[in-house]
Amino acid sequence: MRHAQNRSAHATAPRRWAAVAASVAVVGVATALVAPGLLDGRTDADVPVTTTGAPAPTATSPSPEPSPTPTQVPDVDLTILAAGDVLPHSPVMASARMGSGYDFRPLLAGLDSWVQGADLALCHMEVPVAPEGKQVSGYPMFGTTPALVRDLAAQGWDGCSTASNHSVDKGFAGLARTLDVFDAEGLGHTGTARTKAESATAQRYVLESEGQKTVVAHLSAAYGTNGMPVDGDKPWSVTMLDADAMIASARAERERGADLVLVSMHAGAEYVTAPTEAQKEFADALARSGQVDLLIGHHAHVPQPFAELDGGPDGAGMWVGYGLGNMISNQDGNCCVAQTANGLLMLAKVHRTAGGPARVTGVSWVGITVDRLGGHRVHAFADLDGKVGKLSAAALATREEDVRRAVDGSAPELREAPIATATVTVEKRATQND
Repeated sequence: MRHAQNRSAHATAPRRWAAVAASVAVVGVATALVAPGLLDGRTDADVPVTTTGAPAPTATSPSPEPSPTPTQVPDVDLTILAAGDVLPHSPVMASARMGSGYDFRPLLAGLDSWVQGADLALCHMEVPVAPEGKQVSGYPMFGTTPALVRDLAAQGWDGCSTASNHSVDKGFAGLARTLDVFDAEGLGHTGTARTKAESATAQRYVLESEGQKTVVAHLSAAYGTNGMPVDGDKPWSVTMLDADAMIASARAERERGADLVLVSMHAGAEYVTAPTEAQKEFADALARSGQVDLLIGHHAHVPQPFAELDGGPDGAGMWVGYGLGNMISNQDGNCCVAQTANGLLMLAKVHRTAGGPARVTGVSWVGITVDRLGGHRVHAFADLDGKVGKLSAAALATREEDVRRAVDGSAPELREAPIATATVTVEKRATQND
């Protein structure tokens, strides 16, 4: 609406100037009738004629044209949302079972306003889709249904990182099927690849808001694959954590025109809140490089703290969420540590000055939890007021406090979902073989 109002104002400007000119002309005619001699009894012959500057406009003078008002390109504010592990154990898939198919939308619906309110929403797909003709499976060798990818897309996610310790649970066939399904659903993906050409570039998203386009490049890497061999002929099919290689990839994406570079890191110690030295060293290296804007952590299955590290683009700092816990899983205190029932949504604020660079100016978080006994429904604490499903108010309060204790004040908590302003284009990846 603001742009429409500006266009309307510009359209009426010539009419306003014409009215002003006509008024000036009328005043000039009236003055000529009474001045200068008639006011003091003298005739025109008695009054010397002098001119100063341009002659007064007359009724037939052309209207002066206004100088064109330059269009002001406004600053842009964007929100990037990232979530924890999508980990569909067999009981999760059983909760989504509908007749002969699956429907994960009721399980995920508690996050609708947060996902749809973000300008760019990125999940972490920890497991592969089962190859064509193969049965779905859960832990320890995951192979999920393509319906999960379909329903993530339907909820509003724009893409996911796919490099994890489970990437090759179903071999290269499962890895390739996963990306085929992502492509079919219009979701971006990064961290695994079907061809060497595909592995050579990041997933790019173009966010358009207020007439400005912001290109976001997303990279992803994992610490390993649970001892499962990556296809020896395709070592590039899973990106492994290597700080120098990741920095080189980030630099290459900036040279290709990326305004922001995000990295997803699958690393850490499972069920441990404190980040490991390896996590911190990787994050420090990326921050010092000045090539990475935001680091998103996965794998620990419990929430971990945030940090703003020295370095980053232009020395403005780099934010890291060391671990976002689980987004959806069958984990809680029944199998693991109680904190595995919880996760974090990380919301990064991006500000772009008119014609200037885009920068992450800060992050905030929202605690989420899974009601395992209530059908694996996911809920954001900020949206709840008392009991929900099979979770009592007391149980929810305990879980929420566990999340706050893990974050430990390292970033502010957000209680209200953002409102998206950008349209997103998922760039198609190059997949041709060399």
